[in-house]
Amino acid sequence: MTSESDLKGPLLQRDEYGRVDVDSVPDVIEWFLSYDQRVAIIRHPSVEEVFQWKQQHAKAQGEEIFQFNRAEDRFAIGIIQALADNATERSLHEWIGQLLSALDAASKANETTADAYKLDLQSGGSIVKETEKIPFQRGRTEFLLNCWIETLCTAEARVLGWLYKEFYNRPYAP
Repeated sequence: MTSESDLKGPLLQRDEYGRVDVDSVPDVIEWFLSYDQRVAIIRHPSVEEVFQWKQQHAKAQGEEIFQFNRAEDRFAIGIIQALADNATERSLHEWIGQLLSALDAASKANETTADAYKLDLQSGGSIVKETEKIPFQRGRTEFLLNCWIETLCTAEARVLGWLYKEFYNRPYAP
């Protein structure tokens, strides 16, 4: 059952001086994962499959990356890390701008590739399997990396944009 507070949005806790309690950020992330479709997509099996593919690809390329168990874990840690690394209004604003720029580039590249190779991305099936229609490995790799970037940047920008508004009492504006 959805409560009234669930419909209003997440609640970011504050201390007695009105400062944001950063320990409540995980609750905000969970709220978005539960109630915002553009963030909850991180939990979709197709997205998880792309994320697992990405981790295996990075490992095969010899990249030293932290191995996350799930896409959702990577997303949540990314939010926390972005807040830690961008502790001022200006730096958080710039970071969100970078996310939106990466999202735009990945989205346009994926749209072009999906149209060119008639990829079915709406059925909810395996995106990894669908990329087999792309006749060259580099194209498949780029498409799958862009799928992950598009999904992750959408979700991170949604949550960080909301947090920006809560932290600085004004909406994020590019």
